[in-house]
Amino acid sequence: MIEAKKSGAFEWMFSIFNTWLLRTSFHRLYIRGHIVRTPALYVANHSSWWDGLIAFQLSRFLFQQNSYAMMTEEGLRAYPFFRKLGGFSIDRKRRTEVVASLNYAVALLRDGKSVWIFPQGEEQHVEKRPLQFFTGILYVAERANVPIVPLSFYHSLRHHRKPEWFIHVGDALAVSDLAGKSRKEKTEALERLCTEQLDDVRHSVIQEQLHSFTRWDGGVL
Repeated sequence: MIEAKKSGAFEWMFSIFNTWLLRTSFHRLYIRGHIVRTPALYVANHSSWWDGLIAFQLSRFLFQQNSYAMMTEEGLRAYPFFRKLGGFSIDRKRRTEVVASLNYAVALLRDGKSVWIFPQGEEQHVEKRPLQFFTGILYVAERANVPIVPLSFYHSLRHHRKPEWFIHVGDALAVSDLAGKSRKEKTEALERLCTEQLDDVRHSVIQEQLHSFTRWDGGVL
């Protein structure tokens, strides 16, 4: 696996560029839910190239966390600068590499860091169902004994030339909060919860019921 190689100076410079990029690429960004500022395992659906950049911005400016993110090995080799932002790899084709990456995530969480994982494993269309989560997310949560924070990312073109981005931050969960006894059953319960949460965001956007969302400029609220 490829480990992260964080650089504070690079994070600072990239945050300036990323703020500009988000503000110029989207008409508006919206967010709702409770902001969590304790180390946690952040879980989100993965439907676009933007997800990692949104996660970075949330971690730096809203959650104010020292965060790391699991990426595919192909993605990290294509965009190696993500290592300096906390990106580390997983190669799902080799079991030993999968275990090494999951244990690396556990070690980060035990050390007081936060970790982002997109449990679909690869980009899937935002409307695709089921979300199909890998069970590795529960392996990490159980061993690290940290809260799971489920997030939903939804993007849409509405009344403007540029798209809009919607974020729902769900309530923090303990592994024991998830229905089921086995890791597979608990993963399925988390998948159902994230699906319902994402579908609720979708419904709010389609019905233009956005009163529960706050506009976000990509920086500090």
